[in-house]
Amino acid sequence: MVSRMTDSAHDKEHIYRVLYSALDIAKTEHDVDTDVLIAACLLHDIGRDKQYKDPMLCHAAEGGEMAYQYLLTIGWTEEKAARVKSAIASHRFRSDNPPESIEARILFDSDKLDAAGTLGIVRTLIYKGQVGDKLYSTDDAGNVIDGENDPDNTFFNEYKFKLENVYDRFYTARGREMAMRRKKPAEDFWDSLRGDVVEIHRRGIELLESEKLI
Repeated sequence: MVSRMTDSAHDKEHIYRVLYSALDIAKTEHDVDTDVLIAACLLHDIGRDKQYKDPMLCHAAEGGEMAYQYLLTIGWTEEKAARVKSAIASHRFRSDNPPESIEARILFDSDKLDAAGTLGIVRTLIYKGQVGDKLYSTDDAGNVIDGENDPDNTFFNEYKFKLENVYDRFYTARGREMAMRRKKPAEDFWDSLRGDVVEIHRRGIELLESEKLI
């Protein structure tokens, strides 16, 4: 597991946060197979290394198959290994493969909790820095582009596409409750950050124009 963790936003601490959140959510649900749930949490990101090497691959689909094959080698039945595979394969936010089993839904929610709140913002900033993506983009006039209209893979774009909308994508009541507690601090951070850079650019352009430098 640890050998597959190749970036700081998806390290072993992320894996254990997902596991701990999953165990919390599981206490409020019925008929949860904790063996399947724990295995799915611990192995859910093992396909990321393949996706890094080939961005056309989906780490969730790849990881599901890898987990399935591994579990068979340590004595799991095909039925239980397949349930882990299905949960992992459907945990990705950018996917048209929604989670169906209760274990899959708990994994999805637990992973999304790590994208909620200020923790989600910090993890995204770490990841964006590691892959060399910009914080935000500007138009031809030098004005900051809102993330919704950003043509690049910037942090502003990721916030508007995913981080701002993650709160609407929870399947369990407990997961949604935990996420909503984290929403306001994240919104405040975003408003402050965006306000600062927009004002810096606006004022700077104004001053340059007054000096007839542009």
